[in-house]
Amino acid sequence: MLAVLAFAVIVWMTEALDYAVSAVVVGALMIFLLAAVPDAAKPASGDMGTGAALGLALSGFSNSAVALVAAACFIAAAMTATGLDRRIALLVLTKVDARTNHIVIGAMVVGFLLSFIVPSTTARVACLVPIMMGFILAFKVDKRSRFAGLLVIAAAQTASVWNIGIKTAAAQNLVAIGFIEKQFQATITWMEWFIAGAPFSALMSVAVYFIMTRMMKPEMKEIEGGQATIRKQLDAIGKTTAREWKLLVIVLVLLGFWATEKVLHDFDTSSTTIAAIALMLLPRLGVMDWKESQQGFPWGTVVLFAVGISVGSALLRTNAAGWLASLIVQNLGLQHASAFVILMLLSLFLIVIHLGFASATALASTMIPIIMSVLLAVQTPGINLIGMTMLLQFVVSFGFILPVNAPQNMIAYGTGTFDARDFIRTGFVITLVATALLVVFALTYWPWMGYMTKTV
Repeated sequence: MLAVLAFAVIVWMTEALDYAVSAVVVGALMIFLLAAVPDAAKPASGDMGTGAALGLALSGFSNSAVALVAAACFIAAAMTATGLDRRIALLVLTKVDARTNHIVIGAMVVGFLLSFIVPSTTARVACLVPIMMGFILAFKVDKRSRFAGLLVIAAAQTASVWNIGIKTAAAQNLVAIGFIEKQFQATITWMEWFIAGAPFSALMSVAVYFIMTRMMKPEMKEIEGGQATIRKQLDAIGKTTAREWKLLVIVLVLLGFWATEKVLHDFDTSSTTIAAIALMLLPRLGVMDWKESQQGFPWGTVVLFAVGISVGSALLRTNAAGWLASLIVQNLGLQHASAFVILMLLSLFLIVIHLGFASATALASTMIPIIMSVLLAVQTPGINLIGMTMLLQFVVSFGFILPVNAPQNMIAYGTGTFDARDFIRTGFVITLVATALLVVFALTYWPWMGYMTKTV
């Protein structure tokens, strides 16, 4: 299994194969390589065989988190099909005056709001960037100006920041939830995740604004006629359609179910989301038909997600994750380390290794099982295994430094409004601030809330 893990890490870091293709190849390798090794779960039964290996390779597809990711892709497709995401973005921007710093704030607020209702980072940035580019071109602002680069980079970084605070904002969060449910037979509700991560994301959003506006200070303080141009774009898409109203109602009701899980009802996030998708696809009542929903549907993302969970499950079942964890614990001296030291060392490890990954989903799929095994291997009393796993999953979203660290970064980079060095130098400072804030939260808020150690 370690050979399969090494292959997966190499192809996902180098992008030698398309992600969807690499997922299929990794699945095939799991079937034939694991078939010839003993089943750690049933030592007396001999070699695993292709039947059991096939079941393990496909186990990720039956994980509830995969259903949630697929459903999230449907919601993103519905937003695009109806144009609701674009309308919300334009409506927010009409409330912003012509000052350039306020336009940046408006773009960041749009990114924040869309994080609640568009459960795909790539889709959110793909919606916002064309609006920003249209704004830039309409005012004949130089595409290579600092203001253009500032606007686009801020949109991408805000999307990454709110992946931390909102459970359903990104696929990598659902990878961690899938492993937590499988390994610890427990889950983290939408509201529990929000309470833990949203304060961090809110402070990071403020930090991103000041870092970006200081390091890429706009050439002008004001753009005359800015609101008129946005209003013109909003008028061009016409009045809100019945489909948009229906989608908005469905999404807001769904958000209500997410936020009140285990408070007002016992329906889990996956179940309520699938029910919402069923409503969206119903004739007359729904907002799109099956054919329309398939246009641009990222099946490769779903396959990668499922195989990633299969890889993680196999690492746990074959004890490969446990073996790697014991090496990490022994070499870093974590046996009796405090929860703070464990969190900091593993966070730094994730930040550094993320530099080699172009997908936070792939990073979570390979690293979270190992992280969980490390937490199980340490002998520090009172460690909150579920809480610490969640906090370390927050760090998986720290893809701030390189354009290739996340798909949303590449969408921003593809606009040609900035050089890679602009993203790197601002992203490096954002990462330093995020790490410093991580230290502050690990010493105050998170221990107070019992996320690092269990309270008696």
